[in-house]
Amino acid sequence: MNRVVDYIQNHLADPMDLEQLAGVACFSSFHFHRLFRAWMGETLQSFIHRLRLEKAAQLLVFDQFRTISDIASECGFSSSGTFARAFKLAFGTSAGEWRKRKICETNRKSCEANEGAPLGSSKATDTRNRHKEKPMTKIPLQVRVQRLAPETVAYIRHIGPYKGDTTLFRRLFGQLFAWAGPRGLMEPEPKYLSLFQDNPNLTPAARQRLEVALVVPPGTAPGGEVGVRMTEGGLDATARIRVLLEDFAAQWDALVGDWLPDSGYQPDHRPAMEIYLNNPDSDPEGRYHVEICLPVHPL
Repeated sequence: MNRVVDYIQNHLADPMDLEQLAGVACFSSFHFHRLFRAWMGETLQSFIHRLRLEKAAQLLVFDQFRTISDIASECGFSSSGTFARAFKLAFGTSAGEWRKRKICETNRKSCEANEGAPLGSSKATDTRNRHKEKPMTKIPLQVRVQRLAPETVAYIRHIGPYKGDTTLFRRLFGQLFAWAGPRGLMEPEPKYLSLFQDNPNLTPAARQRLEVALVVPPGTAPGGEVGVRMTEGGLDATARIRVLLEDFAAQWDALVGDWLPDSGYQPDHRPAMEIYLNNPDSDPEGRYHVEICLPVHPL
């Protein structure tokens, strides 16, 4: 099942059918369909359809100079008409109106100043440049854009709410480390991280996918609920932070809301990550030393 979800995440632009995905899982199509629904809480086609629409919703905002037709194609829709109907049914508005409204929400002043000017007209301000006098936060992040190498990771996937749930994270990492320890994968200094596959502003909490992961040597075999795969690698905007648990959200807001709009970059399709650099239980103030990583590519 881990292999199937990994495959779907990496092939949203491609046609996928039940027989093909059952083969990835090494199940008969009859049993696979029932098992997938029981495990994920939604049918296979609903899952694929939702991921495609959520990807399109993000691209419409962050890749605003691409046509809606191009985005529909990249997200696996067979035609613009099919995409238009599916998008309106899911989000209650057209793709064009969604794009305009969401861009205005992050650039309120310029949208008000150009009210009535069609998006992309000579009268409209370039909405990549949000007004700096109204930052979302007052957090002075030191951000570096660097290319992260692909790595082999062992992971446990969680589907459901996770924000601020330290008990959940401790349990998941405890399971992962208990699996890794006897296999000699925890020495000398393990590198462990979380990968966030969904945008919490789009995906309902009950459907959000979290993966807690440990970097392992290539060739490590999966076992039980622990999967093994390669991360994609690529450009990431990174910032090292030292914060209390309740401050995590503000740090991400500063990276995405303040740094990103004027950076010359836009979000990439890869999952955001948190790389953990200490054990907060050993910190005198209980602070987490973390590198937050937002996948990006140039505008």
